[in-house]
Amino acid sequence: MHGESFTMMDGFITDSRQMLGRLREIMSEETGGQTRLDRITSLISEEMRTEVCSIYLFRDEETLELCATEGLNAEAVHQTRMRLGEGLVGRVARTSKVINTDDAPATRGFRYMPETGEEAYSSFLGVPIQRLGETLGVLVVQSKQARSYSDEEIYAVEVVAMVIAEMAELGAFVGEGAAMSARHQHPVMFRGHVAQEGVARGHVWLHEPRVVVTNPIADDPAAELERLTEAVETLRVGVDRMLSDVRSGDKEQLQVLETYRMFANSKGWMRRMEEDIGRGLSAEAAVEKEQSTARSRMEKATDAYLRDRLHDLDDLSNRLLRILTGQGRETGAEMPPDPILIARNIGPAELLDYGRSLKGIVLEEGAVGSHATIVARALAIPLVIHAERITTEALNGDPVLIDGDQGIVHLRPDDTISAAFVDKMAMQAEAQERYASIRDKPAETLCGARIGLMMNAGLMADLPSLVGSGAEGVGLFRTELQFLIRNHMPKRAELSDLYARVMDAAQGKQVTFRTLDIGSDKVLPYMKATDEPNPALGWRAIRIGLDRPGVMRMQLQALVRAAAGRPLSVMFPFVAQLEEFAAARAEMDKALERERILGHPLPSDLKVGAMLETPSLAYAPDSFYRDVDFLSIGGNDLKQFFFAADRENELVRRRYDTLNVSFLTFLENIVKRCEKTGTPLSFCGEDAGRPVEAACLAAIGLRSLSMRPASIGPVKSILRRIDLTELHALIHEAAERGDQSVRPAAMDYLRGKL
Repeated sequence: MHGESFTMMDGFITDSRQMLGRLREIMSEETGGQTRLDRITSLISEEMRTEVCSIYLFRDEETLELCATEGLNAEAVHQTRMRLGEGLVGRVARTSKVINTDDAPATRGFRYMPETGEEAYSSFLGVPIQRLGETLGVLVVQSKQARSYSDEEIYAVEVVAMVIAEMAELGAFVGEGAAMSARHQHPVMFRGHVAQEGVARGHVWLHEPRVVVTNPIADDPAAELERLTEAVETLRVGVDRMLSDVRSGDKEQLQVLETYRMFANSKGWMRRMEEDIGRGLSAEAAVEKEQSTARSRMEKATDAYLRDRLHDLDDLSNRLLRILTGQGRETGAEMPPDPILIARNIGPAELLDYGRSLKGIVLEEGAVGSHATIVARALAIPLVIHAERITTEALNGDPVLIDGDQGIVHLRPDDTISAAFVDKMAMQAEAQERYASIRDKPAETLCGARIGLMMNAGLMADLPSLVGSGAEGVGLFRTELQFLIRNHMPKRAELSDLYARVMDAAQGKQVTFRTLDIGSDKVLPYMKATDEPNPALGWRAIRIGLDRPGVMRMQLQALVRAAAGRPLSVMFPFVAQLEEFAAARAEMDKALERERILGHPLPSDLKVGAMLETPSLAYAPDSFYRDVDFLSIGGNDLKQFFFAADRENELVRRRYDTLNVSFLTFLENIVKRCEKTGTPLSFCGEDAGRPVEAACLAAIGLRSLSMRPASIGPVKSILRRIDLTELHALIHEAAERGDQSVRPAAMDYLRGKL
């Protein structure tokens, strides 16, 4: 196989190796960045036997600049610029596709640049300079002769373009002449989306460190082929070992690993990398060249299945690169004392492995309701999602600031930004001191109304916040997190032990356990995903529990055993009608009877409630309101269904205001129904933890709010300063005026109280 790689297209391979060998000599010279670029354009022009070779690099995201040329007017260097998509060069940069034409002036998009003197050249070959899907510029060769360049010539230019990208990553073109500004050194701001509020200051810790290829050009192709073969064999053995570990369990993980094995054993993938090495690339560069091709296809793929498979290939390439370079996670690098985790995406179990050591999290992908977001909220760690391309820009140890309140990340911030950020953190610290002073005081308003402030939780790590936040109890304990962070279904004894420890940690304060709320955006790793056109309205939560009652029964038994004679509070999620609650309550009665027969102690006081997350339940018969022991409004889901606005869709999720008059009127009608039937009612959701929204919810009659621990201080502070009767009157005045939202009027009122 190795000999075959050397003999095919023999003359071309010799030329390619020769050009890369000369390129390596240029790179090793002690010269400035501009001189290197100038030498490279001369080399390529000579080797390709063309009159012109030019290198265009990005000055900013939208602007390309001519940085070096052989054959065009030298005075045009650093003077000629074009917008992304402008001219043939701009088209190559925008599309990341090669343009090969024998009549450039007649080709669509051609832009005449008189300062360069290029009108004399007919043929044009433009190739993107890119690394792992990130385009850095364009490499162009031109000739007076009208001809199309051969596949072999295109390949040669692509290989050189890739090597230029690798050397740019290593800073080879920085210095004299300002050919290219140093990468990974300048301040960069990323605007993402808020997933968990809060601010944090620290240093970058990459979940998947960048693999740096320091030897893109091969000294000995035979040795490189041997290195590649050994690394691929190591990769295959590793994948086979992972497969054997999950053979009897996780079907989805099994499917991913089967795909890994298919790629790892792909003869086409291996052949292409061998040919790349035969043409002069190192083993690492050959892997990365194929990876770049996959990344480019992945970014343009519209088919979800193809995109997933290309992502698998990308991940497998990273594994192979780490084997070849030894640059895996175990490189000896130490996590900084104030780590800000940066990743493309991350699972809940991996995030829990980091624990509370993290100061903040930034993801390129992610979702507001993702498992990682749920864990970040549980750990009270600021989280920004959809910070595009940050993993390609950040390096381990870079200083970084996260403004989780605005969804902004400052990487390598300048002194002005840092100073302003420090001031903001100081103001928040001062506010926290004020909140600490009222921690043990009740949330009692000026009009004498007392509001119960509870905290949301989902992990044992949350429970210490009960004391520190001043919460009166846990209004919502999300039991699904214990299912989501495992690769197998937890046993009843494990759950019983956990729930008992939660009750112990609460030290007699109320804990309301929500039964398993899965489906929609929360799919168990070991549960076969159901393909649904609209999962938020599909088979989820109580619907799964009633259709597959085994898990519900096991969980209810675990809760009863954990209580061990203590009071127990349980609520069922996503109840849409009376019959669903009745069926779920019947399962609880069966669990109680079973535990009684087994001689286990029963709860001294059992309260069974439901989450009101669907508008239909607001209009359930009075008998439902009398039968249920309590109701908790699930504000996040109820709001999205009320406004028909998907809370995972960034295009619409902020479009509708919680303080919309119609929504507040709807909520107030629920309050009145509960008052009529004597049903205890609380509100649980993100809005409960926002001071302005919390004040308005209290004004319409809600007397219990459940929120993340960090929100209790700010909410309590504002409630203790206001008169709910005044705010209630203001809300009704806004409704009578026909205002769409009471927010402006409420803000004016609350400002006068601060």
